[in-house]
Amino acid sequence: MNPQRILTIVLNYRTPEMTLQAAEAALREMEGLPGELLIIDNGSGDGSYEQIRAAADSRGWLGSGRLRVVASPVNGGFGAGMNLGLKTGLSDGSAPELYYLLNSDAFVQGSTIRTLRDFLLERPGAGLAGSYVRGTDGVPHRTAFRFPSIAGEFEASVRTGIFTRLLKPWVVAMDMPMDEVQVDWTAGASLMIRREVIQAVGGFDETFFLYFEETDLCRRAARAGWRTHYVPASKIAHVGSASTGMKGWQRTPQYWFDSRRHYFVKHHGRAYAAAATLARTAGSLIYGLRRLIQNKPQVDPPHFLRDLVLHGLRAMAAPRPKPLQETRAPSPIAKEQK
Repeated sequence: MNPQRILTIVLNYRTPEMTLQAAEAALREMEGLPGELLIIDNGSGDGSYEQIRAAADSRGWLGSGRLRVVASPVNGGFGAGMNLGLKTGLSDGSAPELYYLLNSDAFVQGSTIRTLRDFLLERPGAGLAGSYVRGTDGVPHRTAFRFPSIAGEFEASVRTGIFTRLLKPWVVAMDMPMDEVQVDWTAGASLMIRREVIQAVGGFDETFFLYFEETDLCRRAARAGWRTHYVPASKIAHVGSASTGMKGWQRTPQYWFDSRRHYFVKHHGRAYAAAATLARTAGSLIYGLRRLIQNKPQVDPPHFLRDLVLHGLRAMAAPRPKPLQETRAPSPIAKEQK
């Protein structure tokens, strides 16, 4: 009988201590499960690779045959780092039956990995399964989502109850499901994927540096006939934005706008992407008026609306890019020391 081996991939970017904590919790959960854990240092350039490797060696992890540490020479973003892990595979050179993607600031709780594995094995049409996520402060994080749309962009920016009720089928962040449910996409902080899904659609689209990459992956999987599920019986504690600093953004970075636009253009076309930006702009203007009248709090980072509009105008004026081929076998150069 096939042992259904699991390759757990933890991507590090300048969070070595947290990465080691995440790896330690994952290794405990993987006891008794066939598979390995792979830590990818995503071009940190701050000594993270050496620090993680030294700590793993001192704890006996490297000699156990259950953990390896690999360094990417560049930081190509989340998708590129995970693609390196997908391509690296198991230590014997084979591909596992299941990949488990785990953020470096996410800590598995109880039997998270086994629960996700069993869920996929019991449901042949399910290709991806994600977890219930709570913050380290105990506050639940929404990780069950619908695909972004024009209506969803307007609802997300207008932040007004009547519009949320009217546009409920398009609200991106779903109400917290209490039970397992099929979703459009789920967060990549704790995500198990069948090998067949990767074979069918390829790895992550590396055009996304950060954000929207798992949304895109789940959409391509759906088109190939694979379902995505939210499985609240699997749980992780998540610090959130440890590498990106999103919670403290003083300005939304260019790569967020780039990823957002690439997602809409890729799946819906340039006209739809422009309409989505107009919808988000309109919603933001309405909310801005409510802020003036009702003293509502500022939610978006400073200058968000201006940056959104300018990014959209520049994109409309730019020449149409040549179509990109999907990456099916990512092949970044990496160094590995066993």
